Amino acid sequence: MNPPLTWSIDHIGLAVTNLDEAIATYAGLAHTSVTLRERLEKHGVEIAFISTGGSKIELLSTLDPKNSLSRFLQNRGPGLHHIAYTVSNIKDELSRLSKLGVTLIDATPRPGAAGTSIAFLHPSSFCGVLTELVEYPTP
Repeated sequence: MNPPLTWSIDHIGLAVTNLDEAIATYAGLAHTSVTLRERLEKHGVEIAFISTGGSKIELLSTLDPKNSLSRFLQNRGPGLHHIAYTVSNIKDELSRLSKLGVTLIDATPRPGAAGTSIAFLHPSSFCGVLTELVEYPTP
């Protein structure tokens, strides 16, 4: 296992009720544009990434009224959903964190947007914040 590296913020995930309206809001008010829009049917979400210079904002809307994002929106309304960090080896990081007692939502990585591998860590292990790890594919 490689030594852990400092995580860098990849994106901030925001739950939204209407993806098109949220995109229009960010485009109009923050002078940003969509760099990627993708439907992740397997996860029951549609996402749009918006560039903000050094990192991104991910707008997430639900496609499934029974998935975890729908429950989040019903319970908390739109707003901050998660913070995502780029890691160089997601499997090694999950193993390291598990050994440290971190509660993993995903014990193994799953496919994410744009060919990434992702895994979520339970908010109870990160001061109440849902945390996502992201590994980009090797070119």
